[in-house]
Formats: sequence, C-alpha cells, structure tokens
Amino acid sequence: MKLITVASLLHKWLALLIGAQAVIWFVSGAFFAIYPIERVRSEHRIAEQHSVLNATGLLGPADLARLLPEAPSKLSYENTSAGTPVAIAEFPHHRPIMIDLANGRAVSPLSDETASQIASAYVAHAPRVREARMIIAETPEYRGVLPAWRIAFADAEGLAVYVAADTGRVTARRSDLWRLYDALYAFHIMDWRDHENFNTGLLLVSSLTALLVTLAGIMLLPFRLRLPKRRQADGAR
Repeated sequence: MKLITVASLLHKWLALLIGAQAVIWFVSGAFFAIYPIERVRSEHRIAEQHSVLNATGLLGPADLARLLPEAPSKLSYENTSAGTPVAIAEFPHHRPIMIDLANGRAVSPLSDETASQIASAYVAHAPRVREARMIIAETPEYRGVLPAWRIAFADAEGLAVYVAADTGRVTARRSDLWRLYDALYAFHIMDWRDHENFNTGLLLVSSLTALLVTLAGIMLLPFRLRLPKRRQADGAR
C-alpha cells in the first residue's frame, strides 16, 4: 500500500505540473497530423517553372569574365522565375553578382520592383503585391540567405515569398498556416526563441516528468479497477 500511495501522489501532483504542456503536445501533434507538410510549405502555390535556358545570342563565360571583379568560385546560368536568363557569379569573400545575359548588365542587388516581378511569376495565379520589404537580419519567420526581399501578397492565406536580393532566387515561402505551424512547433519542442532546438533541458525534464506520470498511472490502474468491486462488497455487507 505504501508503494500505491507514493504512485498516487506522484501521479496527482506531477500531472498538475505537466498537464498544461501535455495538452499542448496533444493539440500540436494532432495539428501536425491533420495538415500535410506540403500545404504548410505552400507547395500548392508554386507556379509551373520553365527552367530550360536557351543560350543562343547570350553572353558566354569569356564575356562574363571581363565584367566580373575577380574569378568566381561558382558561375551558374539559369532563368529567374520571371523568365529572365541570368548568370549568377558567386565569390569566396564577396556578395554574389547576378548579370542579365541578354545585355551584360548587373541586376543585383534587386530593386523592389524586380523582386516583386520574380515573386509574382513564382506564384500560381499571383494576387496583388501588398508589400515589398528588405530583410537584412534573421527573424523567426526567415533564416535564409540575406539580404532578401519579403514580398507579401494580398490574399486570404497571408502568403509571403522571400527573394534573395543578390541572386534573384526564391528562398522561402511563408503563409498564415506556416506561422501557426511554427508557433505550435515552438510550444511542442519548448523552444520559444529559435523554434528549432528540440534538445533543450526543459523539454528533457518535461518529457521525463510526463513519463513518470504515465508509469505511476499504469501502476495505479489495477488498484483503481479493483476499488469499485471492493466498495460493492462493502455495501453488500
């Protein structure tokens, strides 16, 4: 009986201590299971991309070498989502440079208008651009390449597309659903600052506490199941 008493006390008081967090785990876990991650990432909003680059009449590597301040560590030819053929030169110690292959003009860092065009072409049936804002520091919503343009659309999903200012590449998609997912994930893993570290001491302690509550409950289960029978027997006497 002494062991049962200890288990009962542990189950009662630890459950009160960890109960709120356990509810958060259940609610957030159900949310993660209900909503497909593809929808959270707004993959259904991506327009069909035509990545084939027609190099006819465009600048070649030798022409680009004369336009660059130094030899790049990486040089790639690609189309922006708006369909502009560009060369992106990346350097070990300098910011990347994006060059329009049709005229040899450097187009980076992008203007807000160009970034909005790229983001709009990236989104299927893109609504009106509500705001274009330059991001120069990491935020809970965005931890990608910097600097970047945050192109927010006026739509029901609260969609925002991030476009790297130096390369014109789309680096992230965010929506109200993603923001809710991210907030619930932060509560789920108990990392309210960075929303990504699931190895915190607080999470470990909470998990062990929840385990103790569960084990104590399992230990009490046979006793709880026998208790009504005893009460019935006492009543019969």
